[in-house]
Amino acid sequence: MDVEILARVQFAFTVAFHYIYPPLSIGLGLIMVIMEGLYLRTGNKLYETMTRFWTKIFALTFGIGVATGIVMEFEFGTNWATYSRYVGDVFGSALAAEGIFAFALESGFLGILLFGWNRVSPKVHFISTIGVWFGSMFSAVWIVVANSWQQTPTGFHIVGEGTNARAEITDFWAMVFNPSSVDRLTHVWIGAFLAGAFLVMSVHAYYLLKNRHVEISKKAFKIALAVAMVFSLGQLLTGHHSADGVAKNQPAKLAALEGHYDSLSVAHMYLMGWVDQEHQEVSGIKIPYGLTFLLHQDFETPVRGLNSFPEDERPRAVNAIFQFYHIMVAIGMTLILLSLYGGYLWWRGKLFDKRWLLTIFMWAVLLPQIANQVGWFAAEMGRQPWVVYGLLKTSDALSKVVTANQVLFSLIMFTMIYALLFLLFIYLLNKKIQHGPNDAELIDQRARQKEVAELFESKTPNA
Repeated sequence: MDVEILARVQFAFTVAFHYIYPPLSIGLGLIMVIMEGLYLRTGNKLYETMTRFWTKIFALTFGIGVATGIVMEFEFGTNWATYSRYVGDVFGSALAAEGIFAFALESGFLGILLFGWNRVSPKVHFISTIGVWFGSMFSAVWIVVANSWQQTPTGFHIVGEGTNARAEITDFWAMVFNPSSVDRLTHVWIGAFLAGAFLVMSVHAYYLLKNRHVEISKKAFKIALAVAMVFSLGQLLTGHHSADGVAKNQPAKLAALEGHYDSLSVAHMYLMGWVDQEHQEVSGIKIPYGLTFLLHQDFETPVRGLNSFPEDERPRAVNAIFQFYHIMVAIGMTLILLSLYGGYLWWRGKLFDKRWLLTIFMWAVLLPQIANQVGWFAAEMGRQPWVVYGLLKTSDALSKVVTANQVLFSLIMFTMIYALLFLLFIYLLNKKIQHGPNDAELIDQRARQKEVAELFESKTPNA
């Protein structure tokens, strides 16, 4: 197999696997902040118990996420040496900022979050929870900024020529606030919040179906449902803003996302369909002139299609990009409907009366993860054949000495190791879920500790 295809498959695989965990960390961080904040405000020990429980799961996702993220940095040097040289100054600045402003903050407070429950005051522990969550949020900022610069590069100039050419930053803040970074960052953040919220609802729906930890599960489920209702609607807005940005800055990608070829015609919006790339046609369920209206607020303005771009400067796997994008949109709408229906039942006082709905919520944990994955696939495949849009093609970004056999061997090894890591993650996650929150145990333990302390004081002679 071609070395470029293998290198791309390897990087896609490692990124996709890694991207299971950071969204969960960010989303769970928000949920934990809300839970612990409610504990401080109300003094209700159930909120403390649920925070302790989800802190354990957060630690698991955080650990696996760190371990799987390191691999990608080595891949830049082994498989994509030309790319690393070209974007090194840009990525170096972003990754350095991540280390200084994000990872240091996150790791600095993580120890207090995990081990400080009985060692620091509740307020100090709450501050550590906020610090860890902010750290995970800031980490996403710099990763998304670096990736967004590849999509819409600004604030730089090119130094050198040929294989020695590299992008050098001339305006750091122009690089940070490139045309796509803010829209993409908010989209990523909200996707992470939804991943965390639906994981919490899934686990506590399971407990309610099993009639376990009922009181604590009802409270935790409502917290996560409130988060899901707010941010599922927010994701609709950020998605629309992102699409507008793609239409302006990456029209070839937009045309691929919608399977639109003819620049002389208006563009329909397909709810689902299939792209016949040979005949350049799309068949499926569509809203006539829908894309034209969203972009131009009329039904007559043509939308630039794929045929207006040189053949070697437009995405090739149009049907795959189309499918990934529409799966993401379909899941997004499903999450909105599911969250709002749950909110309606909550308002009616019937949220936990329907077992079939709890079953749906239990399995719906997969939906935000799938949406996050296919959304990234659509964004990255839609950028092709460019690795830095309009400047450096993917085929030119490869290392010159790496061979297909070397990449294939490392791909097989990574697949085996990541499969073991995933099985370990599922095993440990299931073990923690089966054990459940220590609500009764914690209350009894504190009562026993109080009794022992009182007994000890009563038997201690006065000085």
